[in-house]
Amino acid sequence: MKKILLTLAPLLLLLTAKAQTTDTAKKAVKTNAADVTIDAPIAAGEPNDRIFTSVEVEPQFPGGIDAFGRFLSTHLHYPAAARKNKIQGRVIVTMVVEKDGSVSDVKIARGVSDDIDAEAMRVIKSSPKWSPGIQNGRPVRVSYTVPISFTLDK
Repeated sequence: MKKILLTLAPLLLLLTAKAQTTDTAKKAVKTNAADVTIDAPIAAGEPNDRIFTSVEVEPQFPGGIDAFGRFLSTHLHYPAAARKNKIQGRVIVTMVVEKDGSVSDVKIARGVSDDIDAEAMRVIKSSPKWSPGIQNGRPVRVSYTVPISFTLDK
């Protein structure tokens, strides 16, 4: 009798554990379905001026992120007045990478000073064409944010 109970006990534990994982999996599927938002496919005839914030393939600077860092470091010029007044900080620039890879709608999301902000905008506007963002196999407009740090040597 003890042998039967000892054999049934693990079986019952397995069944209750399986029932719990099945219920949990069902709950997870329900919450994941509610939490995940995917941009709708671009339908034929839909206006193509929509700006995406998240896409399947992110826009990319020619040569990648390292090349973008080199581009910024070689093209940025620390404004003389900011250097003289020892102004430092991080400028957050937002832009739109267009379907053709060009950069548009360059804005300062968070600035440091007028001259540093203007320099950050100048360099981003002078950027060569990027590889555009891709959504559902098509190039789309993508909002992109770039932090640019201005620091002085001590």
